[in-house]
Amino acid sequence: MRIAIIAVWLLPLAVAGCGKEPAFDDRYDAAAKEIEARAKAMDADIAEAERAAGAADNSALPAARTPSRPASSSGE
Repeated sequence: MRIAIIAVWLLPLAVAGCGKEPAFDDRYDAAAKEIEARAKAMDADIAEAERAAGAADNSALPAARTPSRPASSSGE
């Protein structure tokens, strides 16, 4: 009797454990779509940052200076 009860309880667990995994091609396609979506989002972020940088007011930045050079050596 105990064996029958245990078998009745274990049968659904065994069936549930035999679920079908997605095929490699399905997983590959899903990963490729996710990567492509992330890449497009990154490209959009970069484009927005470039537009913002181009529209920024650069008057607060210091003026460009020529590099200073040390005094010439006398050769000694």
